[in-house]
Amino acid sequence: MLTNKPNFIKKYKQSIRILPLGILILCFLISCGSDKKEYVNAPLDNETMPSMRDDSVTMLISDSGLIKYKLITKDWEFFENAKDPHWYFPEGIYVEQFDTSFQKQTSLKADTAWNFTLRKLWRLKGNVFIENIQGETFSTDELFWDEKEQKFYSDKYIEIKRPEKLMLKGIGFESNLNMTQYRIFRPHDTDIYFEDKQNTEPQN
Repeated sequence: MLTNKPNFIKKYKQSIRILPLGILILCFLISCGSDKKEYVNAPLDNETMPSMRDDSVTMLISDSGLIKYKLITKDWEFFENAKDPHWYFPEGIYVEQFDTSFQKQTSLKADTAWNFTLRKLWRLKGNVFIENIQGETFSTDELFWDEKEQKFYSDKYIEIKRPEKLMLKGIGFESNLNMTQYRIFRPHDTDIYFEDKQNTEPQN
């Protein structure tokens, strides 16, 4: 009888050590299960919660079988179930536009961007910068890109720098898709810059 007592005590002590751990695991599983249930049943706000998100994206976009654009972004959020479905690029966007020979025609970048997919309208916000094939650059704080009308437009202040040292400034802007035909609605403070010619004649 006494020979079996140590084994009994040993098993009993083991059960005492195991019991609290089992209770903790059980409580943890119950709490996890309840958290999961609460998360699944929680209503989603389609206006503020993206239905899908992707990061570090480089994408080629084609139209009628031809590659028209290259898009690069760090963060791409999809709000397909919102009242006005859109893509959101909170970390900025960079886009290149190509011709039929895959030659770059225009490059564009902005701090933040939205693409309202049903309306085919892009909103570019913050340090918007565009360069066209002629080497002209366009800088503004906000710009809209209408895919249906095939044009860019803005009601904000804009600066246009030309390779011939001409700078155009004004409020309100409209352009074709290639940024080669454009106008400023309220131009002002236009400056023409000239390069200084250094005197190369030998000194006496």
